[in-house]
Amino acid sequence: MSRRSLQSLDPPRESFFGSLSSNCSMIAVALFVFAFIFQNFAIPSASMASTLLVGDHVIVDRAALAPETSWAPLHYRRVRRDDVIVFYKPVLEDNGERKILVKRVVGIPGDRIHLGNGVVYVNGVAQIEPFAAKPTFADYNPYIDEFPSLPPSDADGATAEWSVVMTQCVHDGDLVVPPDSYFVMGDNRQHSLDSRFWGFVPRANILGRPLLVYWSIETAELPDDAPLTERAAADCDEFLHFFTRTRWSRTFHIVR
Repeated sequence: MSRRSLQSLDPPRESFFGSLSSNCSMIAVALFVFAFIFQNFAIPSASMASTLLVGDHVIVDRAALAPETSWAPLHYRRVRRDDVIVFYKPVLEDNGERKILVKRVVGIPGDRIHLGNGVVYVNGVAQIEPFAAKPTFADYNPYIDEFPSLPPSDADGATAEWSVVMTQCVHDGDLVVPPDSYFVMGDNRQHSLDSRFWGFVPRANILGRPLLVYWSIETAELPDDAPLTERAAADCDEFLHFFTRTRWSRTFHIVR
């Protein structure tokens, strides 16, 4: 075989601009994945304990539960009972902020829901919920443990809008979930401001579902109205105590 024919078998070298174009394409794909499919969130409160703890940092899948589109060939599925979801709170905060929350789906459209002595009943069937904290005598609250037998006006933290909407959705002692809406609760049932206080989560408000905890650190729970300086101090404290307060056992913990 001639020297010329041997050289012709060598793979062609990629030009500088070809290599640059290839790398840029990979970067663009990575940015798309992290901007539109996955996102990270930090858990600020104990309302989902012990499924999610204060200081857990989670990766959220924003694609699976998103409204289906024709331009993105991604896998979609319906929101199911017991799904843990991340969503925009359906009511704005006093400062106009659109708060992001994480709770568990208890009721889907058409479900009839009520609680008796803290036990959740869906369509007349008592639910077995190993992930939920069980009510105790000391924590008993007639509004949240016998929901919806009492009006929201009897509950601290219930919104005025929910006081009107809830009465329209209660039939024969059950709260009926309307179309394109979901009833959600925190796993830490006695210490969670959820749908019992501000109502249903519209389908359009759902951002996604947390997949796993990629990092967790022991940190204090901050109030919702904590000033920016206090939040910045908390971030600095986490950085300084990264190695001593990280919960290494929760790394890559799957959220269920």
